[in-house]
Amino acid sequence: MYEDSFLALPYLEAIAVGRASGEVQDAVLMAGLIASAADDEHSARYAAEFAVLLPVARRLLDAAMNDRPSFVYLLQCLLAFEGERVWSAGRLEGLFYEEYEVDCPVCESTLFIAFGDHGTFASAGDYVTADPLKAVLLPADPAALGPLPARLHRMATEAGHEEVARGLTHLFGRATCPDCAGDFVVSEQVECR
Repeated sequence: MYEDSFLALPYLEAIAVGRASGEVQDAVLMAGLIASAADDEHSARYAAEFAVLLPVARRLLDAAMNDRPSFVYLLQCLLAFEGERVWSAGRLEGLFYEEYEVDCPVCESTLFIAFGDHGTFASAGDYVTADPLKAVLLPADPAALGPLPARLHRMATEAGHEEVARGLTHLFGRATCPDCAGDFVVSEQVECR
């Protein structure tokens, strides 16, 4: 993120709260993207803007009932304004693509983790245009999720985004590599990318 991007935060905050003209959701999404790249210094410098943007993001999130991409993007914004840097930085977007591309930590094969219309599996190749080797995914038990994944799952469930909630169980679940049979936690490999 360019240093100059942070200079836009006060203006984006003004749009978000109606003190300047512009599209509120666009301003929040842009500010969330910038906030996701903030280091400790930027977080401290723009803490007031983040504090104002956070409730606006919550309100927009509550209104994103029928739009899965907007819901996921706004979840990332919420996390960014709260100071969470790992999952606010675009790593939740696979939840609306219903797919993640990861590397097996054992054999380093590139794998696709799919949990959508094509099925639920780990694939050692393009599963849309070919028929590669596939292996099972083991979704996490929602009751056993860690604090942040459990919170995200609860928010998605309460908002009626069952596909997002189901995707979170796969994102924070386990996969088996179809090439080497190595077992791994999907989210750990998503974090590595």
